[in-house]
Amino acid sequence: MKLLFIGDIVGRPGREMLKNHLKTLREQYGIDFVVANYENASHGFGMTPKNAKELFDYGVDCMTGGNHTWDKKELLPLLQSEPILRPLNYPTEVPGKGVMVFKVGDERLAVLNVMGHYGMPMCENPFRAANDEVERLIEDGVKNIFIDFHAEASAEKRGMMMLLQGKASAIVGTHTHVGSDDLQIANGTLYLSDVGMSGCRDNVIGMESSAPLKQFTTGLKAHFDVPKKCKKIMQCVVMEMKEGKALSGFKLKLYDSGEVVRTDAFMEK
Repeated sequence: MKLLFIGDIVGRPGREMLKNHLKTLREQYGIDFVVANYENASHGFGMTPKNAKELFDYGVDCMTGGNHTWDKKELLPLLQSEPILRPLNYPTEVPGKGVMVFKVGDERLAVLNVMGHYGMPMCENPFRAANDEVERLIEDGVKNIFIDFHAEASAEKRGMMMLLQGKASAIVGTHTHVGSDDLQIANGTLYLSDVGMSGCRDNVIGMESSAPLKQFTTGLKAHFDVPKKCKKIMQCVVMEMKEGKALSGFKLKLYDSGEVVRTDAFMEK
């Protein structure tokens, strides 16, 4: 099974990059299933039903969220009816679910969405929640398990890898919008601290620079906006898994200039 995972899609520029490249990527690499993080898909904060349909139409099969899942209240009904996840470790009484199991060819695939502690809304312990859910899935005979760990701290993400390596097929981080350079496969688990955003690349984490610079230089809050015009990037990870183990993987950075940068996973012996 070949899976493609796309990091935080930031506003219209990020959606445009999926529109321009996702179909070709599916064909070029023989992708069986696409997961994408919708956290910032609608002008940088949450996702509208209209944009959800747009992303599904481009070829996304399942979407994962994070702390901005709740920003667009009109999305909440879709958390009950569509393959759109919210973090697993939110309380059980909030809408939606944090895990879904899909039939992909002759195999089953579980997609988990988990949110970290540091700098995030107060929720249940992500490590206990993820570990309990992975154990439950394994008991149920699900071998292929993909986790989007939406967290600020790289130490938390690395900790999740050390907790679940050999159990989960892949643990890939989102939220910081900044791609990391530690793609590896160890004990059958693919790991990357952060895949990085898809959206504007010539600013501050996909947002027009004036607002964050005002905040950094004065300490005063300002309204963040996604630029209408910018240089764009799409960042994603392609991995092959079988019987629950990651066999290979690589990261792609696609620039709107046409350049593509590929980084292969380091295989731990």
